[in-house]
Amino acid sequence: MQRLFDILFSFLALLALAPIFFLVIIILRFTGEGEIFFIQKRVGKGGKYFGLFKFATMLKNSPNIGTGTITIKGDPRVLPFGSILRKTKINELPQLLNIFLGHMSVIGPRPLTSETFNAYDLIIQKTIQQVRPGLSGIGSIIFRDEENILSGGKKGVDFYSNIIAPYKGLLEEWYVEHHNIYIYFIAIILTILIVIFPKTQLPWLIFKNLPIPPDILKNDLNYPSYGNK
Repeated sequence: MQRLFDILFSFLALLALAPIFFLVIIILRFTGEGEIFFIQKRVGKGGKYFGLFKFATMLKNSPNIGTGTITIKGDPRVLPFGSILRKTKINELPQLLNIFLGHMSVIGPRPLTSETFNAYDLIIQKTIQQVRPGLSGIGSIIFRDEENILSGGKKGVDFYSNIIAPYKGLLEEWYVEHHNIYIYFIAIILTILIVIFPKTQLPWLIFKNLPIPPDILKNDLNYPSYGNK
């Protein structure tokens, strides 16, 4: 059933968003380095790799410089127009094609590079591989401002590997264990709402049995104060 909704949703979205795609393609062609799409190998269902589509927002060689596949706030590798695409999440829209082709679902664990995927515990890796990765999902909703979290005193790969990845892995594991068509549609609605209201605590109010975040992340993730114990 979810696959049917994925096909229908991605097809209609690609049609509706075609004017935006066309405009972004024209701008990217004549700005920055002239690259339009960035295709990166990500871990998919069953541990198989696929090419994930995004609009190009960074320097061509960015995975091999700086913080590698992890992007932080104010990352100097992000191009001027790319920062707009990233802030509005428009850079993620080409993944609708991945959904239509069956590489991904609208909702699921976020597809990661092998580097960031290997930061998960092995048991969590095996759990996540049971389902298609998603354009959005519980992990993406809760960590909606990850680039800002990876700034200031928390900047760096070590903080991601030791703090963010273990907790995000628990969120993705929770999704695999609880996913159904209800969560699928609620997560789609929440994805839209957090773009408009990024500080909302609604995800925590709706999914009350989510794993509790580490204390160091509670404020960054807008965890309700009544839950800060």
